[in-house]
Amino acid sequence: MEPVRVDVATPSRPYVITLGDGVLGHLTQLLDDVKAPARRFVVSSPTVWRFHGQRFAKATKAEPIIVPDGERYKQMPTVMKVYDALIKANAERSSTLITFGGGVIGDLAGYAAATYLRGIALVHVPTTLLAQVDSSIGGKVGVNHPLGKNLIGAFYQPHAVVADPSVLGTLPRREFRAGLYEVIKYGVTSSPTLFERVAKEHRAIFNREPEVLTSIIAEACRIKANVVTKDEKESGLRRILNFGHTAGHALESVTKYRRFRHGEAVGYGMLVAAELAVARGAMKESDRKALANLVASLGPLPPIGDISLKEVLDAMKHDKKMIAGRLHFVLPTGIGSWAIVDDVTEKEMKKALSRLGLKK
Repeated sequence: MEPVRVDVATPSRPYVITLGDGVLGHLTQLLDDVKAPARRFVVSSPTVWRFHGQRFAKATKAEPIIVPDGERYKQMPTVMKVYDALIKANAERSSTLITFGGGVIGDLAGYAAATYLRGIALVHVPTTLLAQVDSSIGGKVGVNHPLGKNLIGAFYQPHAVVADPSVLGTLPRREFRAGLYEVIKYGVTSSPTLFERVAKEHRAIFNREPEVLTSIIAEACRIKANVVTKDEKESGLRRILNFGHTAGHALESVTKYRRFRHGEAVGYGMLVAAELAVARGAMKESDRKALANLVASLGPLPPIGDISLKEVLDAMKHDKKMIAGRLHFVLPTGIGSWAIVDDVTEKEMKKALSRLGLKK
């Protein structure tokens, strides 16, 4: 298959997503094509580097900057390790930082790139399904705070994104499944066709058949590229990408980022939003069931029966989507349609969360 090219034309920096099996073999040429500065550093995790580090033999001669992976490490102390390595190597502003890993590595190393010497070139090479369809695109970089997720960060667009589905072959099934929840998100907000494809072809997707998987990833990338091109800094349309994230981020926060993969928390968050929408008469029960059935068909989500409903509600009050003291909430109105509301009451949220089984 020929690589797929998806253009992301954001006002601050246009760039290209290059997607296809084996594109990592052409990484050096792709970096040269976008004129990424020749002094190149890579940030990765121990696991990703062990499986795929040899692919960077030609892209950079610098020693890799290896940092721990996982949401609980997406904090400033980990970013400081990246700064330390860059400073010790005398990295100048004419340097490129390549992130090679999942969403956590992309977010924290991207934040380091945005802030080191007030900004150096950034290239994402995502190695998880979630990062390939979502977090590597759109320029959101940052870290978590104990009081909430992604509260510290910046909008900093990369110079390029290089996504090779072949690296997903080493991804554990649970991690792979976590990325599919983000694909479902795009289906619910923007594409009934994509939603149906995941429902009908999930066997081929789980088998990681290259043609099917590349097509699914490309469609998700096109949807996100279109959204962030129209609204780079989340002043309007881009808020739809937060579908499922309000309750999802709260679940991650109250469990100290140890129980859920990000996509799993988003899976629960989408179900909460659908419960709210049905209760308001904004979504048909049949559409809510279709969403719930598709989420369930992918496999089991981590249990939530021991999680305090009150703690989740409190965590939502620190959500970065609060504007003038009101939480802006993305509600699905059908498969492929949505609305943003700012009048969800605590009573409504309690009811929706309790229906999912949280502890009262």
